[in-house]
Amino acid sequence: MTPAHRILAGLALLLAVVAPLLPGFPPFWVTLLSYIGLSSLVALGLVVLVGVAGLTSFGQAMFAGFGAYATAILTTRYGVSPWATLPVALAISGALAWAIGAVTLRLRGHYLAIATIAWNVSFFYLVGNLDFFARNDGISGIPPIRLPGIDFGQPLAFYFLVLGFVVLAILLTRNLLDSRTGRAVRALRGGALAAESFGVNTHRARILAFVYAALLAGLSGWLYAHMQRTVNPSPFGITMSIDYLLMAVAGGVHNIGGALLGAAIVTLLRDQLQSFLPWLLNAQGNFETIVFGGLLILLLQFSPRGIWPHLARLAARLLPAPAPAPVPPPAEAPALPPRAQPARGSEVLRASALTKRFGGLVAVDGIGFALNAGEVVGLIGPNGAGKSTTFNLLTGVLAASGGAVTLLGQPIGGHSARAIAGRGVARTFQHVKLVHGMTVLDNVAIGAHLRGHAGAAHAALLLDRAEEARIFALAWQQLHRVGLAHVAHLVADELSLGQQRLVEIARALCLDPVLLLLDEPAAGLRHLEKAALAKLLDRLRAEGMTILLVEHDMDFVMNLTDRLVVMNFGAELAQGRPREIQANPAVIDAYLGTAA
Repeated sequence: MTPAHRILAGLALLLAVVAPLLPGFPPFWVTLLSYIGLSSLVALGLVVLVGVAGLTSFGQAMFAGFGAYATAILTTRYGVSPWATLPVALAISGALAWAIGAVTLRLRGHYLAIATIAWNVSFFYLVGNLDFFARNDGISGIPPIRLPGIDFGQPLAFYFLVLGFVVLAILLTRNLLDSRTGRAVRALRGGALAAESFGVNTHRARILAFVYAALLAGLSGWLYAHMQRTVNPSPFGITMSIDYLLMAVAGGVHNIGGALLGAAIVTLLRDQLQSFLPWLLNAQGNFETIVFGGLLILLLQFSPRGIWPHLARLAARLLPAPAPAPVPPPAEAPALPPRAQPARGSEVLRASALTKRFGGLVAVDGIGFALNAGEVVGLIGPNGAGKSTTFNLLTGVLAASGGAVTLLGQPIGGHSARAIAGRGVARTFQHVKLVHGMTVLDNVAIGAHLRGHAGAAHAALLLDRAEEARIFALAWQQLHRVGLAHVAHLVADELSLGQQRLVEIARALCLDPVLLLLDEPAAGLRHLEKAALAKLLDRLRAEGMTILLVEHDMDFVMNLTDRLVVMNFGAELAQGRPREIQANPAVIDAYLGTAA
């Protein structure tokens, strides 16, 4: 959070607390502020789900309905205390979200959005047509929330109850996103391929974001039921789900503050338009929906990140600029336990008759080689020779059509990328795969995902700080090794391509691998940067690490590697030491060429 964001958040909280207490503040506006708070809870969940995880949902009103109907039924029919129904409402919302997400989140793109619409429409008609939910008449007589000496049935008291839950939700959300679990969720926007390659269970991360958003919506529904004292299907239909998504997008779906801002804008605007437009048009109808549709189109066209970033930039210009903060040194923390490395010279990996077919195209054709501990092996060949495909077969990104791969004597063919990463295989990518919008340090820390164990609950309650300190100490150490500690707190997008490749290497080293696969690590590096990279790889070799690299810079490859494997048209062309490969006529003819 930047200083401008902190100032905006502080001013907003101060205004939210003080304004309702001012003499003459209209009671109706207190109720309107409560509605803003209820919508803010749902929009906060959408920040995690849509803005962070990159998943689109049009079903959040349904999850609010789960919470509302759960407390309505329990309090009116069974006499359960409203406070006792809160954990039940959250449990029902979370459990149903988990069940729906387990099925639905395997879909992608617009298919996922359509599926959430279908779920919400189904819920709307289900509660509207079953006697158990009192059909469209709804359930009335819901008791107000009370504490000794406090009656939350009073609008002002209820508003401060809602405000307290909103502040709590903001803190929990911030803590969750600033954790190992949060980095896993954020990594989804960098691509599932990279996340899985460092041990992130991407399906579980999607479900976590889905369930967390549903829990906040369920909390909003529970509060709504005790505010209105009655529930019916109308507030939980697809129209309200669209409104919730509009709030998140309008405010800024990538920012926590944007959720509150969007909820305030849409709620206040709807209230005013519902009175003004019928008067202006001299007709009755939900004309505000037309205005909201037009505003959404304009926002997506001219400000896709919402209004919050513009407010933050305005605040940064109006307020005195803070002095640049020095880059803090890495925190002192106990080192994570190192992985046991194989004895130098022992076999680490063996590929035998490895084959990959894409229909009638044979991308990798029966290639085989072995890698021994403490050596650097180069995999070279012309563009399209099948090198990156071979990398993907070795790391579980692609399933082989034939052949076998063993790691430390154990077969890993057919294992997932996540499972192979857990065995100590780390990699970089031909096309850099970092998480956009995250700092360099956070991107590197993703590489240590498998070396931590704290879950979402520990993160939200700040019970993971000791583990986080160890993970970040390791991330700092690896950034120092690649010479990028001075840019640790920059956003990774701001770095040059060559620096981003070094960030990928630092991330891979955080896994403490027994085998490191580097796909064109020197591409985009300047001469001095290549020399520094060569020294780093040489030090890793001296420490006993095994490295397989794909690279087109022949000077870099020939001066660094112990052995070379040459591919051409998916098949093995030659294997040997660099001098032997340089003198091989078949390799010269297919790849290296001769001096003019």
